[in-house]
Amino acid sequence: MDKNLIQRTLSGIIYIAIIILCTTPLGAQLINRISPELVKQHYLYYGLITLLLTVGTWECIKIMKFGNGYEKWIVFPVVAVIYYIFSKRYFQHGFYFDFRIQDILAVAAVGIAALTLFKFATELYIDSGKLIFTVIYVALPFSLALGLPKYSSYDQTFSLEVIFLFILIWSSDTFAYIAGRLFGKHKMAPKISPKKTWEGYIGGVVLTLILSYFVEQYQPELRGNWMVVGFLVALFAPLGDLVESQLKRTFGVKDSGNIIPGHGGVLDRLDSFLICAPVVYLYFIIEKFI
Repeated sequence: MDKNLIQRTLSGIIYIAIIILCTTPLGAQLINRISPELVKQHYLYYGLITLLLTVGTWECIKIMKFGNGYEKWIVFPVVAVIYYIFSKRYFQHGFYFDFRIQDILAVAAVGIAALTLFKFATELYIDSGKLIFTVIYVALPFSLALGLPKYSSYDQTFSLEVIFLFILIWSSDTFAYIAGRLFGKHKMAPKISPKKTWEGYIGGVVLTLILSYFVEQYQPELRGNWMVVGFLVALFAPLGDLVESQLKRTFGVKDSGNIIPGHGGVLDRLDSFLICAPVVYLYFIIEKFI
């Protein structure tokens, strides 16, 4: 068997295992078998998001090739301040009991950053533009991702919205790839991602909607309607991939990093999540107040 294939398979399994352990009660259950009450699940999830945010920020700095001006040195402090604000809400359950216009503005900012990358990329060649883009593209999505699950310190429950969001994103990518290989003829964005086709995109949408139907039927305790979530994932997951591809193409980079051998970096693996997480969170807060 090809050595690279073995490496890619093993690192992929480890990556998926970490996601599962940190986004479901399974992680805390396994750890607490060693020592009861050693860790709570919402701390594992917070640790995962913090790690991904940190590595993702570093990768974005490297991709965009900051100069030696002050902007490069204040990226992490600015990201840390924004993440701290959202972290306070996370631990105080502030995501679930109030509606803030700042959340809508944050999601809108992510959309504006993506539009800037496609239409006004020259703005990102200056360090101030790179700073703003990095903060919006990396810090805001991971910060908003803290608001996806619900947890209770009282009975140690931790809801499963995040793992099912990952499952839908993975299925969307997989179904689109298979449909594209079987039926793909019309290129979706040949200059950005030559392998993507409209046939693959449609196949990803249809099959992800089918999977989301079963999630809705058998996981009724999840927030929102998962047929809607599935539609949002099918619609925006490919966009997340295109955004990251365009970012690397703009700055002449092949991979965002190599932290996951054979798969690239955090931004390579979580490109769809960076777009889907804010969109799904926005849906959750709107659905709650409708």
